[in-house]
Amino acid sequence: MLVAGNDRIQAIITQMEEICHTIEENGRRQKQHLGLRFDALYGILEERKKELLQSIAAEQEAKLQRVRGLIRQYGDHLEASSKLVESAIQAMEEPQMAVYLQHSKELLKKITDMSKASMSSRPEPGYENMDHFSINVDYVAEMLRTIEFQTEPLGEDEGDAPGDGSEAAADEERLDSLEVPEAAEGQH
Repeated sequence: MLVAGNDRIQAIITQMEEICHTIEENGRRQKQHLGLRFDALYGILEERKKELLQSIAAEQEAKLQRVRGLIRQYGDHLEASSKLVESAIQAMEEPQMAVYLQHSKELLKKITDMSKASMSSRPEPGYENMDHFSINVDYVAEMLRTIEFQTEPLGEDEGDAPGDGSEAAADEERLDSLEVPEAAEGQH
């Protein structure tokens, strides 16, 4: 009877050791599964971040090109104006009146044309502002902070009252809807 009891105890110990091994394996598998789910979330966030940063970079480049073009245009105008002033000063120093009058008519026309040239093209106030590229992630951050893990086995039908894990099930359903690359499942 004692030997039979010892055999029974040994069988229970063996069974419990198998249960421990199964618990370890299931825990490892579940950690891997959840890790893949979170990696999918990180991937989505990284992709959206990349898209938004590209939008900012594209607008930044377009604005910079426009302003640099205006700088070149104003610089060219300033250079031409400086040369015209230099020519006018040289013309005033001309000792012969006939040559002076001949050059002055030509200079007067150039000065008039130069002053008529429109240099009103300027960026509007606040053009340099990039604040319209903002993102409100408060609701997403709050949702992530309140993710609850379902601790009850699936399939129990206890109703959908608050605190019964229905929020956790909804969170899990949202995570399940994320695509996890099959190749990635074998990597972790």
